[in-house]
Amino acid sequence: MFVFLLFYLRWITSHNYHHHLLITNRSTDKLNKQIFILAGQSNMAGQGGVHNFTWNGIIPRECQPNPNNILRLSVTIKWEIAHEPLNYAVDCLHNCGVGPGMAFANAILKQDPNFGVIGLVPCSKSGTGIHAWIRGNMPYDQLISRAKFSLKHGGTIRGLLWFHGESDTKDKYTARYYKSKVIKFIQDLRDDLNSPLLPVIVVVLRYPKKPFDRKFKFVNVVRQAQMDIDLPNVIKVDANGLPVESDGLHLTTQGQIQLGNMMAQAFLNTKFQSLKFDSNKIYHMSS
Repeated sequence: MFVFLLFYLRWITSHNYHHHLLITNRSTDKLNKQIFILAGQSNMAGQGGVHNFTWNGIIPRECQPNPNNILRLSVTIKWEIAHEPLNYAVDCLHNCGVGPGMAFANAILKQDPNFGVIGLVPCSKSGTGIHAWIRGNMPYDQLISRAKFSLKHGGTIRGLLWFHGESDTKDKYTARYYKSKVIKFIQDLRDDLNSPLLPVIVVVLRYPKKPFDRKFKFVNVVRQAQMDIDLPNVIKVDANGLPVESDGLHLTTQGQIQLGNMMAQAFLNTKFQSLKFDSNKIYHMSS
């Protein structure tokens, strides 16, 4: 086990070394970062371009690094230049692909070049039901720990991007109680980060393609629960209709780009309004 851990850490270090070399003549720790937390399951972790458990390595223009303006909090708790796969080593290694985070950050800066340096904090855990995202459980506690560390050298947490719920569509009981549990998650998160009105962008699940939909029988229940979240500063973005991989569930690279753009538009459309955003507004593909 010890040998494996040494190999694992060496792999992470060597994978990211060239990204650290790109950072010159400035300390990323000292920047006044505009921070976004990314959490949820495998679709937020990123499965775009993953086939047979291996990522194809293709990075579209919309997901390319922006060395001067987009940073990532690595698994070793260091700020580095953000790059795909964004959730690398936080949750996955060779089977981690393109998610919505880089497309989101690039779209924000394209629409608002004066937005500032964006710091992305990936925290997704594949296959985790909503029961895992409670105080005392590793996914939740790790999110809080990473989010608090991201503020250590300056910055403001501007929001949480939340893409979650697929696991809870398999069982009638978990689907039935999804709304109350996700509301508790958001409330606890805001309380633990001392940010009672922290903006949260909730991705409303896409319907799985046939015949895979038979495995996710209660997607309607979870989708409705997500749409019915009635908390201040919660914005919903509907992923239904976005292209998916051959497994019928995970968004393709192009689907992730579209989703990132939709989330960026949703955030920018609301960030200049009053503190209590319209939580009943739902952004669809045509938005």
